[in-house]
Amino acid sequence: MTKLIYFAWVRERIGKAEEDVDLPAEVKTVSDLLLWLKSRGEEFESALQHPEVIRVAINQEHVEHRETVAGAREIALFPPMTGG
Repeated sequence: MTKLIYFAWVRERIGKAEEDVDLPAEVKTVSDLLLWLKSRGEEFESALQHPEVIRVAINQEHVEHRETVAGAREIALFPPMTGG
Protein backbone atom coordinates (compact mmCIF):
# COMPACT_ATOMS: atom_id res chain seq x y z
CA MET A 1 0.00 0.00 0.00
CA THR A 2 1.32 3.42 -0.96
CA LYS A 3 0.04 6.75 0.37
CA LEU A 4 -0.49 9.35 -2.37
CA ILE A 5 -0.60 12.96 -1.20
CA TYR A 6 -1.84 15.77 -3.42
CA PHE A 7 -0.97 19.45 -2.92
CA ALA A 8 -2.37 22.84 -4.02
CA TRP A 9 -4.34 22.84 -7.30
CA VAL A 10 -3.57 19.15 -7.88
CA ARG A 11 -5.52 18.42 -4.68
CA GLU A 12 -8.30 20.84 -5.65
CA ARG A 13 -8.81 19.28 -9.09
CA ILE A 14 -8.67 15.68 -7.83
CA GLY A 15 -10.96 16.50 -4.91
CA LYS A 16 -8.98 14.80 -2.14
CA ALA A 17 -5.83 15.50 -0.15
CA GLU A 18 -4.56 11.93 0.03
CA GLU A 19 -5.40 8.29 -0.51
CA ASP A 20 -3.89 4.86 0.03
CA VAL A 21 -3.56 2.76 -3.14
CA ASP A 22 -2.16 -0.54 -4.28
CA LEU A 23 -0.12 0.36 -7.33
CA PRO A 24 -0.57 -1.96 -10.31
CA ALA A 25 2.47 -4.05 -11.28
CA GLU A 26 2.94 -2.06 -14.50
CA VAL A 27 3.56 1.17 -12.51
CA LYS A 28 7.34 1.10 -12.20
CA THR A 29 8.38 4.76 -12.49
CA VAL A 30 6.98 8.17 -11.58
CA SER A 31 6.04 8.64 -15.26
CA ASP A 32 4.11 5.35 -15.17
CA LEU A 33 2.35 6.50 -11.99
CA LEU A 34 1.25 9.78 -13.56
CA LEU A 35 -0.10 7.97 -16.64
CA TRP A 36 -1.96 5.46 -14.47
CA LEU A 37 -3.44 8.18 -12.27
CA LYS A 38 -4.57 10.12 -15.35
CA SER A 39 -6.60 7.08 -16.41
CA ARG A 40 -8.49 6.92 -13.08
CA GLY A 41 -11.19 9.45 -13.99
CA GLU A 42 -12.07 12.91 -15.18
CA GLU A 43 -10.76 14.71 -12.10
CA PHE A 44 -7.36 12.99 -12.36
CA GLU A 45 -7.19 13.69 -16.08
CA SER A 46 -7.89 17.36 -15.39
CA ALA A 47 -5.24 17.59 -12.67
CA LEU A 48 -2.62 15.72 -14.69
CA GLN A 49 -3.28 16.98 -18.21
CA HIS A 50 0.34 18.23 -18.33
CA PRO A 51 2.18 15.55 -16.32
CA GLU A 52 5.59 16.94 -17.25
CA VAL A 53 5.03 19.97 -14.98
CA ILE A 54 4.05 17.93 -11.92
CA ARG A 55 6.75 17.73 -9.26
CA VAL A 56 6.97 14.51 -7.28
CA ALA A 57 8.51 13.49 -3.96
CA ILE A 58 9.00 9.89 -2.89
CA ASN A 59 9.32 9.39 0.86
CA GLN A 60 9.73 13.20 1.19
CA GLU A 61 12.57 13.47 -1.35
CA HIS A 62 12.04 15.24 -4.68
CA VAL A 63 12.70 12.93 -7.62
CA GLU A 64 12.77 12.96 -11.42
CA HIS A 65 9.97 11.33 -13.41
CA ARG A 66 12.25 8.45 -14.43
CA GLU A 67 12.74 7.45 -10.76
CA THR A 68 11.40 4.05 -9.72
CA VAL A 69 8.46 3.89 -7.30
CA ALA A 70 9.40 0.45 -5.93
CA GLY A 71 9.27 0.45 -2.14
CA ALA A 72 7.71 3.92 -1.92
CA ARG A 73 5.66 4.37 1.26
CA GLU A 74 4.57 7.89 0.34
CA ILE A 75 4.40 9.72 -2.98
CA ALA A 76 3.51 13.41 -3.06
CA LEU A 77 2.40 15.31 -6.17
CA PHE A 78 2.92 19.08 -6.39
CA PRO A 79 2.17 21.68 -9.04
CA PRO A 80 5.15 23.72 -10.27
CA MET A 81 6.48 26.11 -7.66
CA THR A 82 6.08 29.80 -8.26
CA GLY A 83 7.06 32.71 -6.16
CA GLY A 84 9.75 35.07 -5.24
